[in-house]
Amino acid sequence: MGATPVLYLSHGAPPLADDATWTRQLADWSAELPRPKAILVVSAHWEEAPLTLGATTTVPLVYDFWGFPQRYYQVTYPAPGAPELAEKVRKLLHGPGTPVHDAPDRGLDHGAYVPLVEMYPDADIPVLQLSMPSLDPRELFTLGRKLRPLRDEGVLIIGSGFFTHNLAAMRQVDGTDGRPPLWSAEFDAWGDEMLRTGNVDALLDFRRKAPAATLAHPRIEHFAPLFVTLGAGDEAAPETVIDGYWYGLAKRSVQLG
Repeated sequence: MGATPVLYLSHGAPPLADDATWTRQLADWSAELPRPKAILVVSAHWEEAPLTLGATTTVPLVYDFWGFPQRYYQVTYPAPGAPELAEKVRKLLHGPGTPVHDAPDRGLDHGAYVPLVEMYPDADIPVLQLSMPSLDPRELFTLGRKLRPLRDEGVLIIGSGFFTHNLAAMRQVDGTDGRPPLWSAEFDAWGDEMLRTGNVDALLDFRRKAPAATLAHPRIEHFAPLFVTLGAGDEAAPETVIDGYWYGLAKRSVQLG
């Protein structure tokens, strides 16, 4: 059957659930994928070193946002835990100078569950979340390389971030369909070209190579999961599945394999 694809997706904030176009795009995407045996998520919203595995049982979600209507804090996603996947990840990653810790009470954050609610609404696939132990692009790329064998076992690896992410500048955009600011459009176009041409080195060095890099990502945590995806992608050609903008932020999402 071949290796399970690996994804990088722009996950959106909790109000993503109210965006009919984007939710449909995510649902249609998952319908085209082979059904995974388990899902491994690396989210922009969990940075922790040493590298840490989240809960392997079903525990409450992490509502890591504030200022939203109460209904967004009532969303549930009781996906099964993935202890077998956790053990496989531990074996792949553990080594001298590379400890793997556990956070048994750490539930899925919104970078994981917001898109999964739309893609796999039945919450019947085991899900495991893995922290980013660093924001160094090459370290994360190497991490993805180490996770690559999981794809041969039916594991869907998802890097969850946002292709451009500047919340302060986002507030200047008029509505979800407003014209994106120049910095977002330029960075998105550059990133699209680098992905299409397979220029991984440029993507890893995006801080120096990309236009408007510091505006598109004042802090790089939302771009960083892409590097895990690229590493796990085994040099497959990325395909953009979702593009466009949401409040001026590029929601480009890609699939490898």
